[in-house]
Amino acid sequence: MKQILIAAAAVAVLATAANAGGVVPQVPQEVVIVDTAASNQGIFVPAFALLILLMLHHG
Repeated sequence: MKQILIAAAAVAVLATAANAGGVVPQVPQEVVIVDTAASNQGIFVPAFALLILLMLHHG
């Protein structure tokens, strides 16, 4: 029984040591290009709303 315990401990120690220096494959990182819209597009809705309000007020 004592020999089985010693053998199991030796296998456990050697198994972790063999795995510790393993080669990890290098995966290239993905390049993400974010295409953003121009900031001038945010002015159209308020400008058209103001234009419509002015047309309704004067017309």
